[in-house]
Amino acid sequence: MNKKSSNLATSLKGVFILLITAFIWGTSFVAQSLGMEKIQAFTFNGIRSLMGGLFLLPVILIMEISKKNKQNTSLSKYKRKNIFTKKALKYGVILGLIFCVASNFQQFAFYYSTAGKIAFITALYMFFVPIIGLFIKKSVPLLTWLCVAFGFVGLYFLSVTPDQLSNINKGDILALICAFFYAIHILCVEKFSREVDGVLLSCLQFFVGGTISIILMFIFETPVIRNILNAGQPLLYSGIMSCGIAYTLQIVGQKYTEATIASLLMCSESLFAVASSAIILNEYLTRREIIGCAIMLVAIILSQISTAQNKRRI
Repeated sequence: MNKKSSNLATSLKGVFILLITAFIWGTSFVAQSLGMEKIQAFTFNGIRSLMGGLFLLPVILIMEISKKNKQNTSLSKYKRKNIFTKKALKYGVILGLIFCVASNFQQFAFYYSTAGKIAFITALYMFFVPIIGLFIKKSVPLLTWLCVAFGFVGLYFLSVTPDQLSNINKGDILALICAFFYAIHILCVEKFSREVDGVLLSCLQFFVGGTISIILMFIFETPVIRNILNAGQPLLYSGIMSCGIAYTLQIVGQKYTEATIASLLMCSESLFAVASSAIILNEYLTRREIIGCAIMLVAIILSQISTAQNKRRI
């Protein structure tokens, strides 16, 4: 396989992983909303984040044992790299802090705004990623900007009705702040995932973010064990699927995908949320939602054309 073919195959691998990530996030959005009906924001985020971290601990252990066994049966003279490094800890703490801020701003937005508006405003990280990238001297091709614009329009049709925009509230502002911090998170993941083991990085960010949220829970909220148990199913799904699996796939997938394209792929979670509701809950798609889905699919296809063109230039 020549270099161009290898680059294209690697890019497609990242696309596939990030679309799975978006699918899990989309299907878990209902769980997040249901959980908030029973427990408060810091409580929900703290518990689900720690669940995600605990879920990944045995995964890391199994991976390390597997690597050690391969090393013992190999004739290689090189020593096996230790993934538990100071750099991994540093990057894990940074990502954990950003994740904690972003996820809690989003969670508190549910107190004031609708799920559709929150999903739409949060997905504005599509714009924040390339804009912030300009300040760190990341060039963004014109076709990629076009993809972002298409994605924005698609999300608008998919998630928001015109009458909702006439009533900007506190929740919308919180969701916008969340989008900004998620953009920073995506750009940090792009850098960190190339230097540190992705599963370990994900695990560390959940323990850091979850611990901070639990501390804030005891300071500002009154957790009730019965309510937490009643929210068990949403917490399990959000903790294991959304945190433990999807955020880890995000870190792994971003190894192979440029940050702006990655943000566009991941914001398709709104598309999967609508589609899964239609399939599982027998909710019919409106004409407006079908138009939004179609536009988002065009944006994703265009993004891959842009990526392929960039690969050819390499």
